[in-house]
Amino acid sequence: MSHTEADLVQILHTGPFHLALRTALAVRGLPLQRVQHHLAHRGVKVGVTSLSYWQQGARRPQRPESLKAVRVLEEVLRLPGNSLLRLLTDDTAARSEVERPAARSYRSLVEASGSVEELLAELESPTDGGLHTVGHHERVRIGAGRELVGRESQHVVRAHRDGVDRYLAIHHGDPGCDPSRVAVRAVENCRTGRVRWHAGTGVLIAELLFDARLRAGDTYLFSYGFEDGTAGPSGEYVRGFSFAGGQYVLQVRFDEAALPVRCRRFAQASTGAPRGGRAELTLSGRHRTVHVVEQGVRPGILGVDWDWR
Repeated sequence: MSHTEADLVQILHTGPFHLALRTALAVRGLPLQRVQHHLAHRGVKVGVTSLSYWQQGARRPQRPESLKAVRVLEEVLRLPGNSLLRLLTDDTAARSEVERPAARSYRSLVEASGSVEELLAELESPTDGGLHTVGHHERVRIGAGRELVGRESQHVVRAHRDGVDRYLAIHHGDPGCDPSRVAVRAVENCRTGRVRWHAGTGVLIAELLFDARLRAGDTYLFSYGFEDGTAGPSGEYVRGFSFAGGQYVLQVRFDEAALPVRCRRFAQASTGAPRGGRAELTLSGRHRTVHVVEQGVRPGILGVDWDWR
């Protein structure tokens, strides 16, 4: 996966060491053999195998001669002084190599959390799927009968561990939803795997299989959607976030035969918490849409609700 200079600046700040080194190598466009040559020219001998282990996270440079090599690596890769060494000596950064980012539980984000956890167990999936969101643009469609017709997502994620090759998309329909009739669409850079649902709560979980197996730090863009239309009138759309960070854009489009009289954004710390962050949203006349943009989401819930009369 390609990385930018901005990615490099961010990862040098957050770590871990192996990901920062890997990103610097990618941004500078230097193969390991070339890096080894530059190090040797400066009087430092490091094998290509060792460099490979360092960037994979299989080993960490610890001996004095290895730390000297890291200092010279900073020069070769045109990085700020001590930017890589700091990640090696920072205990917090060291722990982050084996720990996932702090996450909120489904129980605090989803009202039907029991059904979600039951379906995840059926799919033999850990609660932490190894991914967090970099950017997510979601489009929700409300039909002429005031029902949730469907929704589409363009999703950019980053892996925080190696070997991730799928994403579990959760759809929670409105009261009366028949999840057995909800269709899953894998649109771009993914394909549909296993699909499970819980009829009593209207929860459906779809496994979206990637076209690549990701390493820690890799980003991936994919698109998918759900076609619903099986429930009664809809009065809101909510999205729960387990991890902080990333941009989220929610757009709700209404059928011209069923326009709400009022729309608002809101935020919640958890499902049982009061709703705050209220703001009125203006319905566009031509496209009949409202939208919310959150530049850096925090763990919790964000949504839009509306009144029909």
